[in-house]
Amino acid sequence: MGSIGTVHSTVRSFLSQSHQLLINGQWQPAAGGKTFDVENPANGDTITQVAHGGAADIDRAVQAAREAFEGPWSKISASERGRLLWKLAELIDRNADELAQLESLDNGKPMTVSRAADVPLAADIFRYMAGWTTKISGKTFPISVPYTPGSEYFAYTTKEPVGVVGQIIPWNFPLLMAAWKLAPALAAGCTVVLKPAEQTPLSALRLGQLIMEAGIPAGVVNIVTGYGDAGARLAQHPDVDKVAFTGSTEVGRLIVAAAAGNLKKVTLELGGKSPNIIFDDADLDLAIPGAANAIFFNHGQCCAAGSRLYIHDKVYDKVIDGITKIAKSIQLGDGIDPKTQMGPLVSREQLDRVCSYIESGRKAGAKIVAGGERLAQSGYFVQPTIMTETTPDMQVVREEIFGPVVVAMRFHDAEDLLRIANDSEYGLAAGIWTRDLKKAHQVSSRLRAGTTWINCYNIFDAALPFGGYKQSGWGREMGEEAVNLYLETKSVCLLK
Repeated sequence: MGSIGTVHSTVRSFLSQSHQLLINGQWQPAAGGKTFDVENPANGDTITQVAHGGAADIDRAVQAAREAFEGPWSKISASERGRLLWKLAELIDRNADELAQLESLDNGKPMTVSRAADVPLAADIFRYMAGWTTKISGKTFPISVPYTPGSEYFAYTTKEPVGVVGQIIPWNFPLLMAAWKLAPALAAGCTVVLKPAEQTPLSALRLGQLIMEAGIPAGVVNIVTGYGDAGARLAQHPDVDKVAFTGSTEVGRLIVAAAAGNLKKVTLELGGKSPNIIFDDADLDLAIPGAANAIFFNHGQCCAAGSRLYIHDKVYDKVIDGITKIAKSIQLGDGIDPKTQMGPLVSREQLDRVCSYIESGRKAGAKIVAGGERLAQSGYFVQPTIMTETTPDMQVVREEIFGPVVVAMRFHDAEDLLRIANDSEYGLAAGIWTRDLKKAHQVSSRLRAGTTWINCYNIFDAALPFGGYKQSGWGREMGEEAVNLYLETKSVCLLK
C-alpha cells in the first residue's frame, strides 16, 4: 500500500482489512475471486483493494434482497424501521471523523468539507426518513356510482413498498449519495442492492458495517463493488422492481434501456449545466463569493454546479475581477491537509476530460482569465478556471464539464437572458442574485430548472426535494417526494 499521509488509526485499520461484498448480511469475496485497486487521487497511490463484483454477485445480492423483502423486513413494524434508521444516523455521527477521512482519501475532497457537509448531511437524511416510516398512509374514498340500487361500498388505498431496488451511485459525493438513495427506500420498506462507483467504494463499505451494527436485518441492504458490468446487470435484472441511478445523462439513457426488459420503475438524477445569474442590483459582496462557491465547491464535480455565469453588463467587470481573485487564492492540495481548500479531481480520466474541455474552449476563442492548467505534480489537480468571451454555441457552454471551470457571459436584456439560460438540454438548478424580490420570483418561475437558489447556492436539506427538468432526470431525491418514489398505491374496494 502506498503512502496515505497522516490519518486516524481507525482509518488505517479499515484500509488494512479485506474489503468484500456485503450479501445477505455476510462479507463475501466476489464469485470470480478478483479484486481491484482503490487509489488516492491526491497522489495516485493505491490505498487498498476491494472485491471486483460482477453479474453473478449481483444475482446473489438480488436473491438475498428478495428473500429479505418477503421475509424478515416485511414483518418489522414501521416504528421499528424508523428506530433502525435513527440508530444508523447516530452511528454515522459517532464515526464522523473516520468517515470524513475515508471520503477525503477516496474522493480527494478536503476533509474539512466532508466533515462539515457530507457526513452530517448523510446522518440527517437517515434521521429525517426515520420519521417518515410511521407516516406512510392511504385514503378512503366514497363510491358514488350506483352499480346496484341499495348497495354500499367501502373503498380505500394503501401504500406498499415497491420491492427490491437496485441503486447505482456516483463518485462525487459517495457517502451522501448512498444515504440519499438508501434512506427513503428503507423508510418505505424496500430492500436494496447498492452498487457504489468503482472510483470511490470505501465509504459505502464502511456504511455497510454500520448498517449491520445498527441491527438492520441481513439481506435488507446488499453492497456490490465493481465496474459497469455489475451496474448493467443490476439495471436489467428481471427480479429488480426499481432502479435508481445518479450519474451522467449518457449513462442514464443506458439505464433506461436496460430497465425496459421488465418495465421496472426508474428514477434518475443526472447531469446539469446550471445558469447562475447576477443582476445589476445584486449585493456583490454576497454574489461574488456565492458565484465562486457555486462552481468551485467540490472541485466543480457537482451536478448542480453554477457553471454558466450570466452577469449584467453594468457589473460584469467587477464580478469577473472578484471571482478571479478568489480563484487565484484557492489553495489546492491533499484533502487530508486542513489547509487545503480544493483537492484533486477524482481520477486521471476525469482530469484528462476537464483539461480537454479547457483546451476546447481555448481553440473556440474563449479567454482564460484564471487557471486553465493542470498542476505539474503527482495527483489529479487542475486549477480553478474562469473563461470569458464565451458564446452559446461553444462546447464549454453547452456540455457538462464536471470540473472547476466556469464560463462567463454578459447580458443586458432580461428576456434574452431567460431564452439563453433555458437553451440547454439540462434543467437541474439555477442561481439568481438580486435585491429585487419580485424580479427574483418572476425569473425563478420562468427558469426550467428543478431548483432555483436566490441569493444563495448549493443549499440542501433532507426535507427539500432535489431533481431536474428535461434531461437532468426523472423524479426527486429527498423529502416526501423521494419516499413516494419507492411506494406503490393499491386501491381496495369492498361491498359492505
